[in-house]
Amino acid sequence: MARGTRNNAVLKLGGVGALAALLLAGGLQLASADENGGSAASAAAQTVNCPTVRDKLPAVPAAANAEVERELANLDQEIARQNERLARLAVRPEGGPAFIDNAILGPLKSKRTAALDRIEIAFNRIGAQRPNLDALATCGLNAAGVPSAVNGNAGQNGGAGQNGGAGQNGGAQNGAAAPGQARTVNCPGVQLAAVPAAAAGQVQAELAALDKQIAEANARLAQLAVRPEGGPAFIDNAILGPLKDKRGAALDRIEIAFNRVGAQRPNLDALAACGLN
Repeated sequence: MARGTRNNAVLKLGGVGALAALLLAGGLQLASADENGGSAASAAAQTVNCPTVRDKLPAVPAAANAEVERELANLDQEIARQNERLARLAVRPEGGPAFIDNAILGPLKSKRTAALDRIEIAFNRIGAQRPNLDALATCGLNAAGVPSAVNGNAGQNGGAGQNGGAGQNGGAQNGAAAPGQARTVNCPGVQLAAVPAAAAGQVQAELAALDKQIAEANARLAQLAVRPEGGPAFIDNAILGPLKDKRGAALDRIEIAFNRVGAQRPNLDALAACGLN
């Protein structure tokens, strides 16, 4: 009887030992997977590669300028939004081989098609020839670390002052209202040092937000040129003041994005205030 008990004990101990060996092997495999995952996460994220639109437009009629600028800003903001998703995917992959096509590039094409259609309608509505922008809806992918080309805004001094990524085509052409029709805001461009890959998505989103704020302020100025309101300080109080506050908040979020990933926090406070062209 005692011999049977000892045999059972040996079998149990042997089973425990085998289980421990399996768990140890599994733990080593998990550790190896974590190490591999960590090295993948440290790689720079890909960005979307979309055709620029501003440089493909004919001269924009003053009456259509506000709507066109608004849609160009929407296009840039959508690029920034999808770049943020790609940055998250670089850290935490999900889905199969077609995930990026189905979940990012496909919906992006649909949203761009709608925005481009609204630009075409803005021309058509005032009797100008409607441009054909259909071919500009489809986007691909840049290599990791390559910034997206964006449209920027027309309210700044040439191409150098814009907030978008490298390769943009904005600048003062095509977007400015006709002389005597409306003024535009003149905001400092945001020039950043190398942006850490882990902060790129947030930074792109905030740069697009800055461009959209400028486009909205220009749309207000265009309305004022047609229908003036308020006294001498109206533009300062109703447009430039609120714009400075919104820019200050966006610039602060850019600084925090650097700080959050352990990079040196830039000082962008002086870039919040805008004037008029």
